[in-house]
Amino acid sequence: MEHPEHHHDEHSHHEAAQAGTAEGHALRSHPLPHQHAQHAQAMGAMGHAGHSRAHVDHTGHEQMFRRRFWRCLLLTIPVLLYSPMIQTWFGFQMPEFPASQLIGPAFAIVIFLYGGLPFLQMAVPEIRNRTPGMMTLISLAITAAFAYSLFAVLVAPMSGFFWEMATLIDIMLLGHWLEMRSVRQASGALSELAKLMPDTAELVQADGSVKQVSVDSLHNGDLVLVRPGTSIPADGEVVEGHSTVNESMITGESRPVSKEPGAKVIAGTLNGDGSLRVRVTATGQETALAGIMRLVEQAQQSKSNTQILADKAAGWLFYIALAVAALTAIIWTLATGLRLDILERVVTVLVIACPHALGLAIPLVVAISTSLGAHNGILVRDRLALERARQIDTVIFDKTGTLTEGRFGMVDMTVIDGWAEEQALALAAAVEGDSEHPIAQGIRRKAEERHVPAAQVSDFEALKGRGIRATYQGHSVYVGGPQLLEMLHLRLPDRLAQFAEKASGKGQTVIYLVQDQQPVAALSLADVIRPESKLAVRRLHELGIQVVMLTGDSRAVANGVAGELGIDTVLAEVLPEHKEHKVAELQREGKQVAMVGDGVNDAPALTRADVGIAIGSGTDVAIESAGIILVQSNPLDVVKIFELSRATYRKMIQNLLWATGYVVALPLAAGILAPIGVVLSPAVGALLMSISTIVVAINAQFLRGLKLAEGQPSQGR
Repeated sequence: MEHPEHHHDEHSHHEAAQAGTAEGHALRSHPLPHQHAQHAQAMGAMGHAGHSRAHVDHTGHEQMFRRRFWRCLLLTIPVLLYSPMIQTWFGFQMPEFPASQLIGPAFAIVIFLYGGLPFLQMAVPEIRNRTPGMMTLISLAITAAFAYSLFAVLVAPMSGFFWEMATLIDIMLLGHWLEMRSVRQASGALSELAKLMPDTAELVQADGSVKQVSVDSLHNGDLVLVRPGTSIPADGEVVEGHSTVNESMITGESRPVSKEPGAKVIAGTLNGDGSLRVRVTATGQETALAGIMRLVEQAQQSKSNTQILADKAAGWLFYIALAVAALTAIIWTLATGLRLDILERVVTVLVIACPHALGLAIPLVVAISTSLGAHNGILVRDRLALERARQIDTVIFDKTGTLTEGRFGMVDMTVIDGWAEEQALALAAAVEGDSEHPIAQGIRRKAEERHVPAAQVSDFEALKGRGIRATYQGHSVYVGGPQLLEMLHLRLPDRLAQFAEKASGKGQTVIYLVQDQQPVAALSLADVIRPESKLAVRRLHELGIQVVMLTGDSRAVANGVAGELGIDTVLAEVLPEHKEHKVAELQREGKQVAMVGDGVNDAPALTRADVGIAIGSGTDVAIESAGIILVQSNPLDVVKIFELSRATYRKMIQNLLWATGYVVALPLAAGILAPIGVVLSPAVGALLMSISTIVVAINAQFLRGLKLAEGQPSQGR
């Protein structure tokens, strides 16, 4: 599979190396992550080149802001050195010569035009669309500071106010550089996923020889050799060989998965100690890995309600900043007359109102949580779905294939006196040896699990609708259900009759082993419950979530499964087309409902639910009906969704508080404490803003340490 992002990355670094005009063009074409409205327009202008460029943009912006920051910082040194205020504070004096007083203003003007230009360019779309936001506020702050500095020079040429504007731009460039760096690092999930794909594969040719080819040249139906310790080049099916495969990077399953002929393998996973020959079933953009990459990127670019709130907050802050700045100017002018320090207070108000950290607060958490989810087998298609998951109070599980494995398995058995269970199981498995019926397969699997030696039987005869007859060491042996007993006119011994009654009450299927007209054993079979299901239900209860089971099976079968798992509510004998109605009924009761199903038969119900979760999608990662997709068929991963949702929301709210908390300094900036000598300069205001940005970036990184549900009961949250 080709990875265009690699080529684009080189192209971005090349662009980032250009100066002036090239950077300006890049800014106009590729806005920052927190400029959502402009980002959509820019992506439209780019055409349909693919989502991978979004991550490249982060790298290009990071390089650009880093370079401009260091250059502006160097240009700031002479501004500081020739500032009379700085010289007075630190007790030194710079050499004077003709026009030396113009050094500070001249360098500061260059800093404004070079370092402030990116913010001015990115504010243009906001102003044009009449949707003031983050870039508008930042541009307003630095423009006000620049005008303030020019005014200061004209009124008091030796006052040296340009140093405040220069340091303000330096701090903003530094904050944006750190923001771009953090977003790039958090968005590294896609590049890490891309690295999983090998560049070459070993193609087995018609004559049996092996040829090394590019992965891009593989086609469906090709046979490839996967040697020990190498990555699997494409999705496929094992046709020869036995090995274990590490699929943790795709499914989150830490234990290697055994692979034998007929097993499915996923591109990008790592083969163990055995050699495999794999028939290719999907390549390139059709592979599970490519689908996962698309979903991860789609989730990182989608908005949540909290992100929408952050965008609105930026607009509100713009008007608040203008209002407070206007009030500051009017009140102080009326109180003291038109003075230079009034303009300083107005500028400081505008600087502190800049929502720099607000732009980073949510996108960074989105990137980290999406990456964390992907590494735990949780693929988020819709950010709103993950955010709503924290509010869910009812989870509906489709039974077959979700809580159960969707195949018959033997769950219990009993025998009459004089018989051993292993003896009866071996004989029943032997009689069912040639049958492909699900019940026969379930008996044989149980015999294999118990390592029961096979019995030797002969003279097989299928009894239509009744069972199977065979000969064992001269004895006539039958295996079948109640119809078999009816045909043979047999009555069950008490022990077998009690066993059958109990099993039937649970909705289990009971079959009997008969030898020489004597029922000797009874075996109960049912859809095998997944071993993780009981723990998943218990942990959902610990999170305060009610569990509902929805199934088309009989009520007896459903009640048997629900009783074993501790499920609260059972909705049985529901036709597929009526599952959606059951979801709607619970919603009308005021419940917030999540539906967990297979993503195909349950599509209407998944769409109707507040959160649709497709489980066991395997390589089919493009299920349109679900907002969240689980790679594995593990009910415990449903618990992970709610834990991730709650932790992500907490982190978003924390970041919003950190991002806007410094705005409480607005009254201080307006000069409310000026009468007692406490004032804030524009440079200090810029420092407060940038500190909040750094705190937000660090706080978001703590989300990486979240440990999701893994086999042990969760702790109180």
